[in-house]
Amino acid sequence: MISIIIPTYNEEEIIAATIAEIKNRDKENCISEIIVSDGQSTDRTVEIASNAGATVITSEKKGRAAQMNFGTSIAKGEILYFLHADSIPPENFTNYILNAIEEKYVCGCFRLVFDYDHWFLRANCWFTRFNVNVVRFGDQSLFVTKNIFKKSGGFNEDLLLMEDQEIIHRVKKTGKFTVMNTAVCTSARKYLDNGIYRLQFIFYQIWLFYYLGYSQKYLLKLHKKMIRKSKL
Repeated sequence: MISIIIPTYNEEEIIAATIAEIKNRDKENCISEIIVSDGQSTDRTVEIASNAGATVITSEKKGRAAQMNFGTSIAKGEILYFLHADSIPPENFTNYILNAIEEKYVCGCFRLVFDYDHWFLRANCWFTRFNVNVVRFGDQSLFVTKNIFKKSGGFNEDLLLMEDQEIIHRVKKTGKFTVMNTAVCTSARKYLDNGIYRLQFIFYQIWLFYYLGYSQKYLLKLHKKMIRKSKL
């Protein structure tokens, strides 16, 4: 069975729809639970997610890495599937994951599409078909067996940014990783709020500075300064 883990912070506008779509797209009824690991939201996220049928927990430590680790601490499934609150998995996604497990893959993700049609976003998404760490981000979601997740050490809670990039390097060392031939659809809301080219340039900067060894404090300061409606 599969445990879905969604980190949230002030997602009252979208969380109910995300949970409903997850349920609708689980054609094989393989989900054991949908866990919403909340980062102390100040809106109605917790109430709405609970009413939508999710198991809601509140993490004492805010940040996607800490919240996702906290979610795994109560997960019942032997397969963990990490999904952002503004991302919708493909139809029959649980079947894709189970088939990958049967083929001896212990972790993997889907390709990416956005819910807004723009040539630049389409071009970015085209690269997500390749099994290359440099283009692997949390918007694509991540499945991993619980055993492998524990062996890898889980998400690095010292990281408030780039935690999705960092864990990929470790889980790949423990077993086979696959990029499945269908896509998660994620919201383009950040691009529309900040400007498509402008936001991508900021993301490139953060990505580059991370690999150049800049501190999380510096990256977080840059993120908050440059990105409108930042939730970090």
